[in-house]
Amino acid sequence: MKKFSAAILLGLAGLGLAGCSGSATNTVATNANSRTDTMVSNANSNQAVVINSNAGTTGSSTSTSDAVSGMTAPNGFMMEAARGGMAEVELSKLATTKAQNPEVKKFAQQMIQDHTNANTELKQLAGKKNVTLPTELDAEHKALKDSLSSLSGASFDKAYVNAMASDHEKTVNLFKTQAGGGTDADAKAFAAKTLPKLQGHLDMIKGIESKMK
Repeated sequence: MKKFSAAILLGLAGLGLAGCSGSATNTVATNANSRTDTMVSNANSNQAVVINSNAGTTGSSTSTSDAVSGMTAPNGFMMEAARGGMAEVELSKLATTKAQNPEVKKFAQQMIQDHTNANTELKQLAGKKNVTLPTELDAEHKALKDSLSSLSGASFDKAYVNAMASDHEKTVNLFKTQAGGGTDADAKAFAAKTLPKLQGHLDMIKGIESKMK
């Protein structure tokens, strides 16, 4: 009877050890799963950072696309062309009285004639498209006009020529973009028609500028 009881006790002890072993195994498995969950969580976190980074890049690309779209859309193009054309005339009128270089004066007179004609065509186009164009200089060109008004002689000539070269580079780029990818047939045709004359202006003023350096 004592031997039988001892055997039972040994058996129960074995089961207890097995239970402990199973518990330990479960604990290890749980810890392993916990580590796995943590690794997955970290991986997902890292992936989220990459996605956000790509999203930022996409946003920058969209901004660039919007800028280009503004130059090809008829309304934006006509508004910008009107600002530039008006400035060319106003600043050149100043040059006809203040410039001392005969070549600069001749260029200024050419600007008044050509840009007045182009501005008239642009107004007719804008009226057809129900676009209201600006009627006065923007803040940037007002400040430029004020600055030029305070100069005289060679100083004026150089400042005016530099301003004309810079403005015509921007204008040529604006008209090229519209002529190549405009979304309105009439605005696109106007840009294509006017572009060669603007390019001629740019070449002329660049030639004058090169002689002043």
